Amino acid sequence: MADPARIKPEATPERAASAQEHLKAEDGEDEPATARPADVNKQASSEDQAKEEGKSEMAAGEDEEEGTSGESKRLKVEPEKKKEKRQKVDEDEIQKMQVLVSSFSEEQLNRYEMYRRSAFPKAAIKRLIQSITGSSVSQNVVIAMSGISKVFAGEIVEEALDVCEKWGETPPLQPKHMREAVRRLKTRDQIPNTKYKQILFH
Repeated sequence: MADPARIKPEATPERAASAQEHLKAEDGEDEPATARPADVNKQASSEDQAKEEGKSEMAAGEDEEEGTSGESKRLKVEPEKKKEKRQKVDEDEIQKMQVLVSSFSEEQLNRYEMYRRSAFPKAAIKRLIQSITGSSVSQNVVIAMSGISKVFAGEIVEEALDVCEKWGETPPLQPKHMREAVRRLKTRDQIPNTKYKQILFH
């Protein structure tokens, strides 16, 4: 193969000049600089006109199809109505609670305050869940489980108070009341019994 440095160019100056003019014509360097932006502006204005025509056609189509647009508006209005209803219900509940708390005696107010402040320790709940599941759990799970545990303990205490009243005794609650409450809740299937096994065949 021949070395390109040793080969002498055979092209004449006329051929070189015509080749350069041909390249300039392809690249568009012959055109003046002001001609380019005008063409771009013409193209942009034609695209804008096409978009505006498309928008006007869409608006005309929406006017013709009022039924479908009305349905979408209804769908948007319904969640807003639901939000308003929820807010009203929440406000009503808050007002009822305020009226109820204001009518408490001092002893009832102290008990209610203790109930609101009471909670299971998050660290203990997290340790318990991790020991059962064998994997780490998020903080949201711990909060949810501590809330459920509080509700569960409240149900047992309510039932124990009923037991205490039926037996003709007065509070404070004793362990026998709590055991009887748990037994009654188990018979009503309100407490899961892990030791119980269902026998299919006798």
